[in-house]
Amino acid sequence: MTRQGGHWRRTLRSWPPPFCLRDRPSGTIRITTVEHAAKTILVPTLKRLLPDNPDINIEVTVDYGLVDVVADRFDAGIRLGGEIAKDMIAVRIGPDIPMAIVGSPDYSRRHAMPTSPARLIDHRAINLRLPMRGGRETRVSVDGPLAFNNIDLIREAALDGHGLAYLPLDQVQHHLDEGQLLRALNRFTPDLPGYHLYYPHRRHASTAFTLFVDAFRFRG
Repeated sequence: MTRQGGHWRRTLRSWPPPFCLRDRPSGTIRITTVEHAAKTILVPTLKRLLPDNPDINIEVTVDYGLVDVVADRFDAGIRLGGEIAKDMIAVRIGPDIPMAIVGSPDYSRRHAMPTSPARLIDHRAINLRLPMRGGRETRVSVDGPLAFNNIDLIREAALDGHGLAYLPLDQVQHHLDEGQLLRALNRFTPDLPGYHLYYPHRRHASTAFTLFVDAFRFRG
């Protein structure tokens, strides 16, 4: 109320305000991840998370090494479950990953597809580490003309007939269905442990980071 000319007059104010910017999750979150996790988990989750949280910014670095998130000033990393340091908090964000050993029909005509891991020594391929049934493990170092740290390039090399490739099944399923790639050693190719989000212990995690972690939590 205000007094003007001897009369009290009501002053209209917008209170409370329609929203308070300080209550909205905000800030920059820096993430290190491998390529496959970025394509299959990170990008789809951000598509759901960011439209409702416009004040959250995400910086993504793709790196296949196990990054020290503290030393390299990342907020969190995404890696396979078995690769995470014991002193990190690890949150599972995806199921186990079916893998496949594949080669092109042209390659198969020139080199009969292997029927056991031991036969990989006769092939041109990337290096493979294949657990055997019954708890035994076979390690086979396979020579090959090409090496990449990029899934798309590895798949293209396999499609071009350069050798066998060891790749996530979801990245080659279409080519298998179309007959552009053939699969080998199915029963010797176990799933990889699923991806986890890992980060250091925090006493006071920001609202944005807490929301980020919860959005990625695997609920399967």
